[in-house]
This record gives sequence, C-alpha cells and structure tokens, in this order.
Amino acid sequence: MWRPTRALMDTITHYSQFPATGVSLRQMVQFGRNPSAGELEGPNVRRWKPQLVDLSRKPGTLFKASQFLSEELPIRLAHRVKELNQLPDGLSEMPSIQRVANWYMQSFEVGDSWSIARSSIEITSLPKPVLSREIREKLMRRENGSPIPLETGLANPDIEPAAYRSSPWLIATSATGNGRKAQRRYYATVDDGVRWPPEIVDYNKRFTKTLQNIKHRHDPVVTTMAMGINEYKRKRQRMQIDNSIQSFLDRFYMSRIGIRMLIGQHVALNSAPEQEDYVGIICTKTNVRELAQEAIENARFVCEDYYGLFDAPKVQLVCKPDLHFMYVPGHLSHMLFETLKNSLRAVVETHGSDAEEFPPVKLIVTEGKEDITIKISDEGGGVPRSAIPLVWTYMYTTVESTPPIDPDFNKSDFKAPMAGFGYGLPISRLYARYFGGDLKLISMEGYGTDVYLHLNRLSSSSEPLQ
Repeated sequence: MWRPTRALMDTITHYSQFPATGVSLRQMVQFGRNPSAGELEGPNVRRWKPQLVDLSRKPGTLFKASQFLSEELPIRLAHRVKELNQLPDGLSEMPSIQRVANWYMQSFEVGDSWSIARSSIEITSLPKPVLSREIREKLMRRENGSPIPLETGLANPDIEPAAYRSSPWLIATSATGNGRKAQRRYYATVDDGVRWPPEIVDYNKRFTKTLQNIKHRHDPVVTTMAMGINEYKRKRQRMQIDNSIQSFLDRFYMSRIGIRMLIGQHVALNSAPEQEDYVGIICTKTNVRELAQEAIENARFVCEDYYGLFDAPKVQLVCKPDLHFMYVPGHLSHMLFETLKNSLRAVVETHGSDAEEFPPVKLIVTEGKEDITIKISDEGGGVPRSAIPLVWTYMYTTVESTPPIDPDFNKSDFKAPMAGFGYGLPISRLYARYFGGDLKLISMEGYGTDVYLHLNRLSSSSEPLQ
C-alpha cells in the first residue's frame, strides 16, 4: 500500500503556505488566442474580441505557461492535502476520504528537483530542458519588447470575501509564512518570432502528457468524496452535515473545478485539434439556445426513463437563436441539465406520474449588459421556506433512500440519476460562481419554484480562491 514519506509531507507543508493565484476566463482566452491582440467593443457593453493565433507555433509562450502551472498546481494540491488531513470530527479517518488524500499526494510525489520546486514527479520533477544562455534570454524577453497587460480579475458581488479561499489558514492573500509574495501571472508572453530548440517543443509535449495523467487519476474524486461523506454519516449516525464540513466541501469542490479547468485548458491548447470559435476548452461564441435545447432533451429523457413516462413534462424555451457569449460549454451544460432535472422531477412528483398532462417548465434566457440570466420556472409545488437553505447542502435529498454509489464509478463529473444524491444544485452553484456568476432559488410553497442562473458575460471575474 502506498504511503507518503516524511520528505513528501514536508514539501506539501511548504507549498501550503502560499496562496493560490486566481485566473479569469478572459485572461485564459487573452493568452490562448493572442497575447498581443484583443479589443473591447461597444460604448456600453464591454465585449472582448480575441484574435486567432496558432499556439502550436508559439512553443516559447507555451513553455512559460507550463512554468506557471508547475508553480500553481503544487500549491493548490498542497492546500487540498493539508485540509483533507485536518478535517473535523473524524472525517479525515473515513476510508474514502483517505483514498482521495492519497491521490492528491501521489500527484505531489517527491522526486528530483528542477528550477522552481521540489514536488511531484509528475509536475515539478519533470526533467527541465538544458537551454543555452541565448535561449534563456529569449524566454525572458517579452514580445514586442514590452509586457502585455492583463486585466485584473473582478470580485464576484454574490460571494462573501474568502468564502472559497483555497487556503483558509492564510490570513492575507499575498503574505506567506516566510514573508514572501506568491502572486504569479497566468502567462508571460515571449518573443515567439524565433526558432526554438526541439528541447522546448519536447518538454511541452511531456508536460502536457503529465497533466493528462494527473487529470485521469483525479477523475473519480467527486464520487469518492460522496462515498466518504456517506461513511461519515453512517458512523456518526447523522442525517446531515454541519456548517464546517459544508464549508470544506465548498472549498474542496471549487478548488477541484479550478484545477481541472487549468489542466484542461493547457492540455487543449497544446494537443487538441483547432476548432472554430474555441480557445482550448473555452468557446468564444457559446450558443446558449443550442446548449439549452440539448439540456432539455437530456433531462426529459432521464425523467421518462426514471418514472416510466411516455412523455415527460414539456419545457418551453424562450431564447434568441443568435445569443452567444464567451464561456465553457461543458460547465453551462452541467448547470442547465441539473436544474432542469430538478424541475421535471418536482412537476412529476407533485402532479403524479399517472397524470394525463403536466404543466410545462419554462426556461427563459435574457441578455443584459453584465449578465446572461437564465430563469427556469416550474409548477412543482415549491419548497418550504425553512428548507431552502438545505437545498445547497451536500448529500441533502428529499428521496427516501439514496441509491448506492458504485465504488468503481470513475466519471470526471458527478452524473447522478434522476435524484437521490443531493449534489446537483450545490455543485451547479459552484460552477456558476467559478467565473463570476451565481445560482439562486426563489420558491412559492404550494405552487412552484424559480431558479435563476446568472452568468457573467464580461468574463472578467477571477476564480474566487482568495
């Protein structure tokens, strides 16, 4: 059985003293498209227009991006390991929680050091190419002779300060235990109008492969954590989790979203075939109507299968066909599917699965200067006012018996059946808040519920990790 060494734990403790560096969606696209191009359009609506540049021809800039990740990922992994090992009320002792902690530590395995850190064989111990002085100077030389400014990410007005801080034990976001600062840019542009040696191109490929391995190892984290919470509730004979564990899970899953976003984006920029309107896994022209229609079809199919219906409740979609903005389609699809699934279930269970006709669910999309707002309205009986805070609690469900979780389930996202796990809304709200949006619920008990999904169309909010 794998066990961490003392040297590994010392290294993790060292990295846990540094704060995470939040990145905005716009910064990712600004780097991915063209570090030196982009403009804002319109006198009132600030919409950033990136210009396409083939990053496969910019190995120097991608190498610098790899250096950022080789610093940032060990810090985020260290934060999670430290917290997983210090959970209250014996939660850290649950077998599934220990399994997750081991995965994070294995991605931080001690090995040979290079330049920036001594951490994982998979990240910082990847052999760094031996470069000539001339190449090292070129890597330090910024494109066009001057730095390209990155806009500072804005705070999300719906989130309390430090609510999702990656390292809650750090008082300040910039000061560390040794007095140094750990603010790092998402990228550093370099002069890519030069011929880079094959060592840099080879390193970029090996680093990308390393990130893919880490991502694959962490695929089953969400479901394994859910198993750990179930183990804890059974051992402590508790129906719900307390506020301290709820806050931990919020931080943990928000951090996981960020880690997978950074890894997925870097891997896509380095290895994915070029797609029109895509920068890595970010779509600069995400079509809201198309994603909403797909989510409607998927949610209705699951509803019909679960309840044995011939025809699930209809969903009326009100959305301009040409409404698009810059976002991660996978995130939006997840949020739409989960909220629609909840509404359909409420309608069926309120009116009975043998009803001749169900009232329709309404999905309305509007476009403002700051936000794209999606409202999903149902006539599913609503939620008592006293129970509304509980809908954001992990593992809270109104289903009488929670279906068992397959220990071999290893999907990257938590694809639960129609109901029963209590993860749909809490995780969806984290996805919304990750890039500056929010998910809110207003209920009219005895009639139905309105869910509001706010998406920041300016793409200017940083990850809420500080």
